[in-house]
Formats: sequence, structure tokens, C-alpha cells
Amino acid sequence: MPNVYEENWLPDQCREIAEDVVHHINLDQTGFGAFDGERIIGFATVSHRIFGAAARYVQLVCFQISAEYRRQGIGRKLFSLACEEARRLGADKLYISAHSSKESQAAYRALGCTPAEEVNEGLAAAEPFDVQMEYRL
Repeated sequence: MPNVYEENWLPDQCREIAEDVVHHINLDQTGFGAFDGERIIGFATVSHRIFGAAARYVQLVCFQISAEYRRQGIGRKLFSLACEEARRLGADKLYISAHSSKESQAAYRALGCTPAEEVNEGLAAAEPFDVQMEYRL
């Protein structure tokens, strides 16, 4: 079965995603944003829930940079902030359920991410096309 990926979200989809991000930031995640003026151009969120048997993981839940702002170091800075937050929460590793697109995989590898040594079966089942990765903090 093919996995169709659409990156150009419609305004209603953007609103839904934004509402979900705000909901979780108020509940169980820390979020970071990058802005160009008042326009958000990138964001990352980190779960507060630690999991794992062999390591203490926290999940990088959301990580998105607008296409026209990529390759400018914005993602690297947001990723760094996410890692700092994961350390603050007491994690050993950041867990990423990474989209299967070649671009996403290349971006995570460029940041130093590797295949997850311990797969979170719940996250893997929820997004069966994703690649489970980690980043040692």
C-alpha cells in the first residue's frame, strides 16, 4: 500500500494542528517556535512522558520547518532546544517516530539521529510507515 504524503496543508488543517499543539503544550508537552515577524515558520514539541526499559526516552512529538525556511539552521536550533528540554526532563535519549519521506530521514540523519535501539511499539503501530529513530543526549 503506498503512503501518500502531502506537505501543503490547507488552512483548516493548519488550524487543527495548531489547536492540537496548543492543547498539548497546556497539558503534557513543551513547545518551541521559530518566527519570521509574527508568522510561525517552524515548531517542535517534546512530550513530558518518559518511557523505555533500556533507556529513558522522551518523544519529539512535532518537528516542522516551513519549506522556504529549510537549510538555514532553524531546524537545528529547534532540535537543540528540544534536546535541552529532554535532558531537563531526565531523559537519556530523544525518541523520534520519523516520517518515511527521504527528506525527513536525511534531515534526522544530518542532526545525528540513528535507528532506535528500543522501539516504542505503540508509536510504531500508530504510524506504521514511520521510521523509529533516536538521538543520544
